[in-house]
Amino acid sequence: MCCGQHSSLSNHNTTSSLTHPSFSLLQQLRHRLADTEARLARARAREAHLTRRLQAMKRSVSVMEILEDYLKRRSIQKKYTSPASSVTLI
Repeated sequence: MCCGQHSSLSNHNTTSSLTHPSFSLLQQLRHRLADTEARLARARAREAHLTRRLQAMKRSVSVMEILEDYLKRRSIQKKYTSPASSVTLI
C-alpha cells in the first residue's frame, strides 16, 4: 500500500511540476534548441559552400602556376633557340 501511495505521489509531483511556469520554461528551451539546430544547419551549409569555393580557388591557382611555369620555359627556350631572330634587319 505504501508503494501505491508513493506511485500516486510521484504522478502528482510530475503533473504538478508541469504547471504553467515550468511548461513555459520547457517551451522556451525547446525553442532555443530548435534555433540552435537551425543555426548549426546554416553554419554547416555555409562551411560546405566555402569549402567548395576554396577547392575551386586552389584549382585556379594550380592552373595559373602551370601556365606561369610554361610561359617561363617558353621564354627561356626562345632566348636560347633563336639568337638570330634578335638581329634586326635594315
